[in-house]
Amino acid sequence: MEVLHRCCAGLDVHQKSVVACVRVQRGGKAEHEVRTFGTLTRELEELSAWLAARGCTHVAMEATGVFWKPVWYVLEPRFELVLANAGHIRNVPGRKTDVNDATWISDLLAHGLITASFVPDTAIQQMRTLTRTRKQLIRERAKHVQRLHKILETANVKIGSVVSDLMGISGRAILEAIAAGETDPARLIDRTTGRLRASREHLEEAVRGYVTDHHRFMLRLHLDQIDGLERAIAKVDEEVDRVIEPFRGSVEQLTTIPGVSDVVAQVIVSEIGTDMSRFPTAGHLRSWTGLCPRNDESAGKRRSTRLRKGGNWLKTTLVQAAWSAARKKDSYLQAQFLRLKSRRGPKKAVIAVAASILTAAYHMLQEGTFYEDPGADYFTHRDRERSKNRLLQRLAKLGYQVEIREAA
Repeated sequence: MEVLHRCCAGLDVHQKSVVACVRVQRGGKAEHEVRTFGTLTRELEELSAWLAARGCTHVAMEATGVFWKPVWYVLEPRFELVLANAGHIRNVPGRKTDVNDATWISDLLAHGLITASFVPDTAIQQMRTLTRTRKQLIRERAKHVQRLHKILETANVKIGSVVSDLMGISGRAILEAIAAGETDPARLIDRTTGRLRASREHLEEAVRGYVTDHHRFMLRLHLDQIDGLERAIAKVDEEVDRVIEPFRGSVEQLTTIPGVSDVVAQVIVSEIGTDMSRFPTAGHLRSWTGLCPRNDESAGKRRSTRLRKGGNWLKTTLVQAAWSAARKKDSYLQAQFLRLKSRRGPKKAVIAVAASILTAAYHMLQEGTFYEDPGADYFTHRDRERSKNRLLQRLAKLGYQVEIREAA
């Protein structure tokens, strides 16, 4: 097999140690030299100097949690780095040692058999950390709201049945009053904005319950947690707004896509960056995100078309945007959703819409253009004959006989 890199190295990275194997091709024989280093900054600098002294040009390592990142930052200025998916470079079963792993990685790298994972530049990585942290904080806030619902149900207070948003103005006012010790239903309802749809009698019955000191303590505890999380989310939003400034134009481009808000556009930029040359085609980007069916075929039969795993941070955001885009009237994305929903169901239809949003984002970032909607009648005009036959079949099933003539 052809050797692409005559002097390269493979690293087996752990929390406290890095096993490095330098592979040098001399004639038709490969020589390996293995050494173990610690993961302190000084020790990683020694690793970098040792690799440079051996004449290494390319270094490969597995993506093991967050342990690879310090190694990457130290080695990046000197070497051409390759980050490998651990599931793609598994060694032969029964030969699992740290030395063997490092040697195996170096051999794969020398022959060009490692597909490099996408590693964005530092600015995109910082923005990615912020957007992911914001999503985690929002999820944690939602969990505390669910716990509030649970506490209210145990006290037989049915606010959730009369207030659409428990943390809205009226819902929050009632919760604050209950946590402060108020028990009179009339006074609790007086604290609302007066714009709730239910009648006053129904509202008073809904807030009448058996609230104990324990319930009030738990309500206060979760309300304070929610307040703290909201302050943290606001701080993250401010930092995102500052860090996103160099990419403001790209964010504004993406917001022209139906269903893509400022937050969704920020997530897209933070996950895939703005340099689309890293992905040869839009199909490669969809595959990397996990928005395409897997290849699972045996004996000429397709066994599964389930989505590939991966890209959870971006995939979930795009699916949320797709549900919003599916409600945009007279749009291409809504027409696509309705067209697929009738045949494949809503879940698969919304995945297809999410893939279309990502495809549009790829071409927009690549070409520097804004979104142009093909229109709700795109599929009709794309294949007029097929549309005509489909409509004729539907009329025939309803018992009608139709004669087709060209319009004047």
